[in-house]
Amino acid sequence: MNEYFENHRKSINNKLDELLPKSSQKVGNLFSAMRYSMLNGGKRIRPLLCIAAADSISSSNEATVVAASAIEMMHVYSLIHDDLPSMDNDDLRRGIASCHIKYNEATAILAGDALQALAFETLSNIKSLSYENHLKIIKILSNNIGCSGMVKGQALDLDTTYKPSSREELDEMHRCKTGALIEASVLIGAITTQEMTDSQEFALKNFAQKIGLAFQIKDDVLDVESSTEAMGKLKGSDAHNKKCTYTSILGLDKSKDIASKLYSESIESLSGFDERASELKELAKFIISRAY
Repeated sequence: MNEYFENHRKSINNKLDELLPKSSQKVGNLFSAMRYSMLNGGKRIRPLLCIAAADSISSSNEATVVAASAIEMMHVYSLIHDDLPSMDNDDLRRGIASCHIKYNEATAILAGDALQALAFETLSNIKSLSYENHLKIIKILSNNIGCSGMVKGQALDLDTTYKPSSREELDEMHRCKTGALIEASVLIGAITTQEMTDSQEFALKNFAQKIGLAFQIKDDVLDVESSTEAMGKLKGSDAHNKKCTYTSILGLDKSKDIASKLYSESIESLSGFDERASELKELAKFIISRAY
């Protein structure tokens, strides 16, 4: 990634360090587990999408960085819970031991719960947004992570009786599990500028939906082609857990073709934007071309 993304990644990490509670003996390992999971690695794609979306409208600001940090908290909460033995049962995350392996299962559950709550607390503390926009970002995030978004997708993914019989059903599962939070990241970032038009919102939502699915397909491809060392998680875990993935349902080559088409469509969605959307386009390119 270029200097733009590296600089913003640093600002996100600094903000997360500031917002996360410091370790305390009074709550055992809870705060330590939260910081361990949040601050040890991560591409920060979702918060970077948040910031790049704001810059595509006008300019990111302090509210954008705070919102981006809240989104990363929400993402990491989902990773902690996904890794649990009762879910995907993964021992490795971002190249280090998963939270429940480093600490224990109960601490991991509580750390995830606390990060979800802290994400909403962080959003609620933003002072610069209008009442309407403040309510809108909280509503978007809650809708996209709940029973019609991320949690729904995870439930479908874990349901051994659910077997997608069409591309549309496969898309729906992954639109919820992965795409919903990516969509929220883009829209919330744009809203923090308080300058987004209805037509821009429509275009950004379409962009996010396309690149969100492309992101998941790329993950499925990497699970087949990449390595544990490169990905920071166990290679082939989807196949081991008999998950319904794009590669298992449609095959590797077809999956790559679909991801490439979705990427092209996501870029086309931004045709009405000026050069300020260049970083958003660059991030989409990274999503589709990454090796981890």
